[in-house]
Amino acid sequence: MNDGGKRSRKHVPERTCLVTRRIMPRAGMLRFVLSPDGEVVFDLKGNLPGRGAWLAPDRRVLEEAIARDAFSRAFKARARAPEDLAERVRGQIGEAALSVLSLARKAGEAVSGFDKVAALIEKGAVAVLIEAADGAGDGRRKLEGKLKKAGKEAKVIDSFDSAQLSLAFSRPNVIHAAMKHGALAEKFVILAERAKALRPLDGA
Repeated sequence: MNDGGKRSRKHVPERTCLVTRRIMPRAGMLRFVLSPDGEVVFDLKGNLPGRGAWLAPDRRVLEEAIARDAFSRAFKARARAPEDLAERVRGQIGEAALSVLSLARKAGEAVSGFDKVAALIEKGAVAVLIEAADGAGDGRRKLEGKLKKAGKEAKVIDSFDSAQLSLAFSRPNVIHAAMKHGALAEKFVILAERAKALRPLDGA
């Protein structure tokens, strides 16, 4: 059937951020619900029952929502936000990202160690370059240089420290890691970038 050159586009569900009032794709936002006892609860998977309140994935936005009592207005009821809500959210997202990384390692889609990462770069198979936030910059520069020399591009993630990466790979002192192209890499990047955006405002 001739549609006049127009292609049908898949509908992308959108929501409005409580604080910024920006309309964004729902999949990229943070959803919160109200527990039976009136506490604000982060809905990591976006499937908890009840009315949802949505925020852009940004530490400043979340802290402003808490300070302005935006959740009470959204739920039209007294909503109690825990003092450490921002850290709870960041922790849950970070754990989810590291779980995906661990799964990728078990599936043979992620490697760790400078030499293994360099070898994967030479094969042109790196989708995500992962660098420990507390690692030295020299190794990172060398690996990024190898990517450039190979004419390849990869997403660089530095949202986690060596201890966290070591747990994900079940080996000590992980500083450099990489993931191959695939759904797991895409999911990891989304979660890791969200976790980084929720770091404390002092950068800790």
